[in-house]
Amino acid sequence: MSSKRDYYEVLGVSRTATKEELKKQYRNLARQYHPDVNDEPDAGERFKEIGEAYEVLSDDDKRAAYDRFGHAGVGNGGYSGGFDQGFGGFADIFEEFFGTFGGAGNSRRRRRGPRRGPDLRYDLTISFEEAIFGGEREIEFRRAEMCPVCSGSGAEPGTRPITCTTCNGSGEVRRVQQSILGQFVNVTTCTTCNGTGELIPNVCRECNGRKQVERTVTKKVKIPAGVDSDTQIRLTGEGGAGLDGGPPGNLFVVLNVAQHEFFQRRGDDIVLDLQINVAQAALGDEITVPTVDGDMPLQIPGGTQSGRVFRMRGLGVPKLDRSGRGANVGRGDQLVIINVFIPKHLSADQQALFKELSRTLGKEVVPQKDKGILSQLKDALGDLFG
Repeated sequence: MSSKRDYYEVLGVSRTATKEELKKQYRNLARQYHPDVNDEPDAGERFKEIGEAYEVLSDDDKRAAYDRFGHAGVGNGGYSGGFDQGFGGFADIFEEFFGTFGGAGNSRRRRRGPRRGPDLRYDLTISFEEAIFGGEREIEFRRAEMCPVCSGSGAEPGTRPITCTTCNGSGEVRRVQQSILGQFVNVTTCTTCNGTGELIPNVCRECNGRKQVERTVTKKVKIPAGVDSDTQIRLTGEGGAGLDGGPPGNLFVVLNVAQHEFFQRRGDDIVLDLQINVAQAALGDEITVPTVDGDMPLQIPGGTQSGRVFRMRGLGVPKLDRSGRGANVGRGDQLVIINVFIPKHLSADQQALFKELSRTLGKEVVPQKDKGILSQLKDALGDLFG
């Protein structure tokens, strides 16, 4: 008795299956059990068994003989090893598995067509004030540009590139090999033209056949008001030049805002720690406060404690609108955190005055409920945490 499994069972179809049903099932099983995509030990044997079954059942005469006499009706039932059953050959089955095999279907168009130039990055450090109010900076950088002598052909003026005879301009070389599984098409990049599909007998003296030259260029960059570190400004078309008529890339200017001597930024607000003396805190005073707009007056009421926050409205960072231009959508505030300074060294007169004050204030101390360090910070910074 034959040890071969029933061909209909191998393909998992009924004995009344149509040719389209056979073809569809064969494709599914071939994809599943092909040795290049299935590493199970018996995948190769299963793949050959599936091919043998389909080779018989897809042929009307062989199928009729098999239906009458079983395996004996088709001789040994040997599998021819070809891949024409439902596919257009070995490359076609790989196209079913992975898309176009080796990218061969459109590789010539991809290699020879216009190629976009690379994007470039430029890191620019700006001052705190430039980030607040914006401005304009001039930058200098290097980029690839189309060779002005050969106009991007790579050939000496008066000459032109020729088609590579090794690959006939495709940029790739195909070699057909026979294996026990059928034909195998090996596609590799042409080593004669390095995949370009063309040769340049007389290379350009300026670019040496590279089609591009590197140049140092200078550009002006407009800095919007209200930007911060890591903001990217795109200069469209100012990146590297494209090849074979392709468009240039873009230049991305990435900003880094230098740290200010005493201003700090918190979103759209500017934070300033300000020190006043005991008398100013106790009695109150009108003081002068530095801002990014210049010195401004600030009224300190009597009895001001360390950690109190005063909000100077409209003296913060311009708020960027959705377009990123920072155009007329208001400004944040300046938050002034008061720090009452306790002097370490007093003159004789100052000591006498503090002693007199001490006698009038008394020596009573008032224990404070422990709120924990986070609660103390929140109370001290007030609306900074609001």
